[in-house]
Amino acid sequence: MIIEIITLVVVLPMMFLGVLLFGTFVIIPCAFIFASWYMRIKERKLQRRTRDGANVAFFHPYCNGGGGGERVLWVAIKALLSKYPDTNIYIYTVETAEPTTILNKVQNQFNVKVEPERINFIRLSMGRAIEAKTYPYFTLLLQSLGTMVLGMEAFMKFNPDIYIDTMGCAFTYPIFRYLAQCSVGCYTHYPTITSAMMRRVKHRLITYNNSSVIARNPILTWCKLLYYKIFGWLYGVVGRQADVVMVNGSWTEEHINELWDCPLNTHRVYPPCEVSELKKLRSLVKESDPIRILSVAQFRPEKDHPLMLQAIYELRNLLIKNEVLWNKIRLVLVGSCRNAEDEERVRNLKDLAKHLAIDENVQFIVNAPYSTLLNLYQNSTLAIHAMWNEHFGISVVECMAAGLITVAHKSGGPLADIVETSQSSRTGFLASEADEYARAILEVIAMSGEEKKRIIEAARASVDRFSEKEFEKSFLRAVEPLMRLD
Repeated sequence: MIIEIITLVVVLPMMFLGVLLFGTFVIIPCAFIFASWYMRIKERKLQRRTRDGANVAFFHPYCNGGGGGERVLWVAIKALLSKYPDTNIYIYTVETAEPTTILNKVQNQFNVKVEPERINFIRLSMGRAIEAKTYPYFTLLLQSLGTMVLGMEAFMKFNPDIYIDTMGCAFTYPIFRYLAQCSVGCYTHYPTITSAMMRRVKHRLITYNNSSVIARNPILTWCKLLYYKIFGWLYGVVGRQADVVMVNGSWTEEHINELWDCPLNTHRVYPPCEVSELKKLRSLVKESDPIRILSVAQFRPEKDHPLMLQAIYELRNLLIKNEVLWNKIRLVLVGSCRNAEDEERVRNLKDLAKHLAIDENVQFIVNAPYSTLLNLYQNSTLAIHAMWNEHFGISVVECMAAGLITVAHKSGGPLADIVETSQSSRTGFLASEADEYARAILEVIAMSGEEKKRIIEAARASVDRFSEKEFEKSFLRAVEPLMRLD
């Protein structure tokens, strides 16, 4: 009792006085110093920006990757330079290729021309920090923290006026909002975590990001779910630091609104697809030609190329009594390889094709130039895309624009935004399992020419909303608040 009285009368008042003194002599002065530093930084930036134009930095470490995300980056830069010609463009990248090599690839692969003198590359040396293979465990969290490490290197090397992330590295936003005093924008292709990922773990499904060891153990499954929920909360906290959020479709928008809860700052900006030129292409396929089924997708695990090979295997089973037709089938897998890991993935896919005894009917074309891709569009009959919960599906749109009847995965962007499957207004087909893909392919092959023509025309009419021109208008409208001098 005496100890409790002494605590109440002596210790607690001393603790209160200590907190008061600490706040008065430490916290308040530090806050004042920070506020003064903040105002000086903002003032100096405003003066320089008024004199020399805005320094806009894009965070896209793999700007030479050759995928849909890179097309978004370069078309966005082209649009920004067109509307704001005094803007200075900087790109944070881990790429080591020469600027002219990168920009030549952009022109050859995407048909996007950007003047070299308008682009400044900020070379980052800590690329390993964001590579998934660096973190065999707790990959989501550690890779996201790795983006903070790379973000700090970027900030230390160059402090811009406006920061735009086009790779989905949300954990870099607090660095540039608070330390760099930047306006922050982002273009989100795919949420780092989704409720669908959590459901797959909850239902203990084995996937490329949920190993069999975890899926078969209820305790490990519970731990991973808890980890996902904590990460999801952190992801929401950092995501809300962006002033302008752009998403590539309604599927991504739904998940970002659920996780970040900032609908007023979120804009749906469909990615730029090469539809105007592709719609001019005419089929060169002859009756005697092989029936080419074209896939255009980077050789990454989430693109699920094994599902495409399994679909062709199932198609062979359906054609077991029609050897002549089977011999005409060719699956053509076109995609880019970013690194040695992707190249190893291609070798494994070739081994899988041999294991399924379909290797003579499968062709791999790696890092194809744009001219080769155009030729394949004109000499193919169908297109296939197998990624589960594809955030949008640029290659799906482009195959449809090129006049290929497309079979895409029944999820994500193809389901929500792109492919219409009702009989009266069909623009393509959707499937989930290998046998569904095989049946859809066989249905297309068996169609009359008139029916194919009707689907192709409907598909081509539907893709104008995904054009490069529409992207530029939507992108510039979304970033306008970032470009204003306040």
